[in-house]
Amino acid sequence: MKVNDALNKVTDSIHGIMGLGLTLAVAFLVVDLLFPGTTNIVNNVAMLVKSFTGHGLVGLITLIVFMTIFMRDKS
Repeated sequence: MKVNDALNKVTDSIHGIMGLGLTLAVAFLVVDLLFPGTTNIVNNVAMLVKSFTGHGLVGLITLIVFMTIFMRDKS
């Protein structure tokens, strides 16, 4: 039981950190859309998507798998 409690605490902490990161990313995205070039997050997101899709079908499948895992944790 103690190991499960420890793993649950670590998982909860990681979810909190990821939630904060995603919230900040959305906030920076809005700031960059209102004031272009301020945070450069639009270019960074575009490069991330391009790096996935640049590898053809394998990259697209990898992107879908990551999104599926991410959405599963949200529900």
